Amino acid sequence: QVQLVESGGGLVQAGGSLRLSCAASGSTAGINAMGWYRQVPGKQRESVATNGNSGSTYYVDSVKGRFTISRDNAKNTVNLQMNDLKPEDTATYYCYARTWFRGLVSEYWGQGTQVTVSS
Repeated sequence: QVQLVESGGGLVQAGGSLRLSCAASGSTAGINAMGWYRQVPGKQRESVATNGNSGSTYYVDSVKGRFTISRDNAKNTVNLQMNDLKPEDTATYYCYARTWFRGLVSEYWGQGTQVTVSS
C-alpha cells in the first residue's frame, strides 16, 4: 500500500501561480510513475502531468508551457508548479502513484486538493 498526502492548493487570481506537493509513504519501492490528475464536478478525471521512472513526462495539451512536474525519487515526492493559471484550471487536483510488483499494477490516489482560479 502507498499513501499519498497532498498540499498546496488554494485560491489564486488568473495569471497567478501555485505549487502542489505530494509525498508518498508506505510501500514506495514499487512506484514506477507519479503524477497529477484533476477533476471538476460532472466530468471525468483527467491526467494533467505524469512522470515515469524512465524520465518520460506527459502533459495534457492545455497545460503545456505553463505547468511543470518534478519528482524526487529519493524522497518519494512529486510537485506540480502551475504558472499563468486560468479559470479553466479550477478543479480538484489529485496526486497519483502507480506501482508494479511481480506483474501486478496498482494505482493510488491522494485525497485531493482544491485549486480555484478567479477571473
